[in-house]
Amino acid sequence: MRVKCVLCEDVHNIDSNCLKAKRMRNRRIHTYMCPPCQERIRERTNERKATGNFKLYREPVKEQHLS
Repeated sequence: MRVKCVLCEDVHNIDSNCLKAKRMRNRRIHTYMCPPCQERIRERTNERKATGNFKLYREPVKEQHLS
């Protein structure tokens, strides 16, 4: 299966039977990002986390009381 990276727009070939290809065929919201772009994003995110100014907005986990 031919796929295009959403960031660098390079075209790559991936196995048509792999899980990622199946997700992209069945659910159009799933996109492909090449390994170099994934690594670049991971490194820059970790650099921003190290500065201390990085805030990750997640919903707080609510504790459930069993009664």
